[in-house]
Amino acid sequence: MNERENDGSLTALPGGFDPSDGGHGVAPASLAGDAPGAARRGVVYLVGAGPGDPGLFTLRGAELLATAEVVLHDELVHPALLRGVREGAEVRSVGKRGGDRVLKDAKQAEIDAELVALGLAGRSVVRLKGGDPFLFGRGSEEAEALARAGVPFEVVPGVCSPLGATAYAGISVTHRNIASSVMFVSGVTRAGRPFDWSELASVRGTICVLMGMQALEAVVEGLIGPGRRDPSTPTAAIQWGTRAEQRVVSGRLDELPRRARDEGLTSPAVIVVGAVTGLRNALRWFDRKPLFGKRVLVTRPRHQARSTSRLLRLRGAEAVELATIEIHPPPDPARVTEAARGLRRYDAVVFTSENGVACFFTELDRLGLDARAFGAARLAAIGVGTAAALAGRGVRADIVPKEFRGEELAQAILADPVLADRRGASSPVRVLIPRALVAREVLPERLRAAGCEVDVVPVYETRPASAERREELLQALDAAQIDVVLLTSSSTVDSLCDLLGDVAPARLERVLVASIGPITTATAEKRGLRVGVTAEVSTVPGLLDALDRHFAAAQQAGAAAAG
Repeated sequence: MNERENDGSLTALPGGFDPSDGGHGVAPASLAGDAPGAARRGVVYLVGAGPGDPGLFTLRGAELLATAEVVLHDELVHPALLRGVREGAEVRSVGKRGGDRVLKDAKQAEIDAELVALGLAGRSVVRLKGGDPFLFGRGSEEAEALARAGVPFEVVPGVCSPLGATAYAGISVTHRNIASSVMFVSGVTRAGRPFDWSELASVRGTICVLMGMQALEAVVEGLIGPGRRDPSTPTAAIQWGTRAEQRVVSGRLDELPRRARDEGLTSPAVIVVGAVTGLRNALRWFDRKPLFGKRVLVTRPRHQARSTSRLLRLRGAEAVELATIEIHPPPDPARVTEAARGLRRYDAVVFTSENGVACFFTELDRLGLDARAFGAARLAAIGVGTAAALAGRGVRADIVPKEFRGEELAQAILADPVLADRRGASSPVRVLIPRALVAREVLPERLRAAGCEVDVVPVYETRPASAERREELLQALDAAQIDVVLLTSSSTVDSLCDLLGDVAPARLERVLVASIGPITTATAEKRGLRVGVTAEVSTVPGLLDALDRHFAAAQQAGAAAAG
């Protein structure tokens, strides 16, 4: 038994999808066309995916993504969004990046024809497009093709990339004292010719140029020449806006090509021209987060990694999900069935992990049982995360220790006044612990020492990940694609070290190892790992708070040294 994390409880859309998470789960196929607001068969939905951060996806877009039969998406759509598709949906990338206009036009014609064919075939279709479908996204061309063929369609707007990227870069495109207008411009026309920059000669507000990085020098020449912009005009280029990879280069307009080249800035990026870019130093917020840009290895099983990844994105980091353990059924399912059917025999049922809650309630569901099966039993949870998992299934934990460890949980159970009264009776207090096959024995041992009758029933088993995962992890470490490793339990420590083998301490020496609590830290140190951060509060948010403090202190030290 180890410290357990609390990822927070979320109100989810059908299928467990939460847009700010980029998808907490896969929607059941039965939802398609049945639930109110679900994607209707024979209708094509042109949906804006937003500028990059999956937390900016719209509620309506999430609802449709969770229920459509077919999803055709752009190449730059954040992968987390695609986790929200319904089970069994056909999901394909139809991206058309590159500079060859002929090939891109041919690809667009194929997309138009496919959307029409799918609609006429009676399929429910989401065409997921970066940013907003009608802002330089050729969504209007797709809508025209559908209209000509008589295929019903709907448009779901998205946060467009210039507005999202500038907001995350700390640039307000309009300001009462600086700019009262903003113009969005494409760096190239449909025929591939440069934009007629003379159209901007009389514009005095902010100019946002999309798709201009491949010909940045020509764009700048056009703005200074026919566009009549002063060469010293403040300018910024924002690459991968709203994502952890976001990078911003600022300076004079005439120096932008050199600065972008020196910094290695390429597409996708938005060019912002105007005095409002000078607000960045005062208004920047996203890339000032302590965890901004950090690539954090999340080793939890995939169904739990998603919520952790969401919390990381909210702090400006990017999660690298690579499960080092897999959850498998218990070795003796009959014991789980027996325990579920005999719940009323117990005075207390103790859950030591969210996985234990999920697996045990799966068995209750299979037997047609619900929360009423617990009868008068007291419910105990090792921490707020496990308590939240219970609450999500309609039951409230009666006992939650202040510190999320087996020792404290045993003490809290023995101190519970209701159970204390029952211990005074002639028969011992009976306790059920549905847990992992392998766990610390301190909890059942202490309860038995106090006179309780304890049944430990494994409801799941953790096993190491496959050898393919090892190669994937080694490649990421060798390429310096990981900055931080999260250790959320002793089992994740052991599975990570088992996966890497004897080279684990050496391979993890160059990254920051962060532990959810002292027990997990002790396990890591026994395996030869050097732990740089240990959370004071043994939850995932507590661990991320500790990382925030660590990197904030490093930033302050760096600023002091530079000053």
